[in-house]
Amino acid sequence: MISRSEDMEEGNHSVVTEFILSGLTDRPDLQVPLFGVFLLIYIVTVVGNGGMIFLIKTDPRLHTPMYFFLSSLSFCDLCYSTAIAPKMLQNFLAKRKSISLTACAVQFFLWYLLQDVECLLLAVMAYDRYVAISNPLLYTVTMSRRLCNLLVAGVCGVALADATTGTYYTFRLSFCRSNVINHFCCDFPPLLALSCSDTRINEILMFASMCYTVVISVVIILLSYVCIISTILRIRSAEGLHKAFSTCASHLTAVGMFHGTLLFMYFRPTSSYSMDTDKITSVFYMLVIPMLNPLVYSLRNTEVKGAMRKVRNKLLT
Repeated sequence: MISRSEDMEEGNHSVVTEFILSGLTDRPDLQVPLFGVFLLIYIVTVVGNGGMIFLIKTDPRLHTPMYFFLSSLSFCDLCYSTAIAPKMLQNFLAKRKSISLTACAVQFFLWYLLQDVECLLLAVMAYDRYVAISNPLLYTVTMSRRLCNLLVAGVCGVALADATTGTYYTFRLSFCRSNVINHFCCDFPPLLALSCSDTRINEILMFASMCYTVVISVVIILLSYVCIISTILRIRSAEGLHKAFSTCASHLTAVGMFHGTLLFMYFRPTSSYSMDTDKITSVFYMLVIPMLNPLVYSLRNTEVKGAMRKVRNKLLT
């Protein structure tokens, strides 16, 4: 809805108070099939991440720093998907795919916050893997419960400050060109496309945000793995090598999926930008990756699989 009032008018522009989300596609015959696909994705995400959190909380063998960070990642993925999927699912079946300005701002803030948390948390997990492999005997002493809590709190604090700033400067813009967001959620590029204000400061802030979250996170991960590889090369036993590689494989897979998608999303040439490509990429990192992460960590992890068997046996007896 676009409304006019004496208090809200800016020149001859109408002020947007409600947006319409165009969704993934405007083809009516695809709405119900897509609803089924994304409902399944969301269910798997909730069950997978919720199950991972439950296993880590209930099994004493998983009460280690590595699994503390993994449970934090699962909680982040669960919230990330929940911030996007329910509204997306509703709009597949709705005749009018509207979202209020306030709800759009809340969704934008949660997307911004949780993307930053996941990005920085993967860097913290890389450092954790470095400590575990380089000095296994002092691992639990070095990565104390207090340090783990401080690292997660620091990640959340940085992400909160970044998301608050980004949301404030985005939603202080005047949206007056149209109220149709060419996306399935309130994402940054389609919102800027609707603004009749000067968006240069928003673009600078977003680029700076991506640089100090994505780039710094990637640098920390690369440095951690350089140190990990140098440590692994000094391991003589085949068993030790296998254990070290298996410890890092799941994390590297998660890092590759998430950071690869973000780097493609925000650092590709402007000339190659396409809103349709943007939508598909957004589906992958907002909905598919949160679904895949618990599968990646559980399928390659003997301790998690052991905890799952333990729960299954309890349920069957």
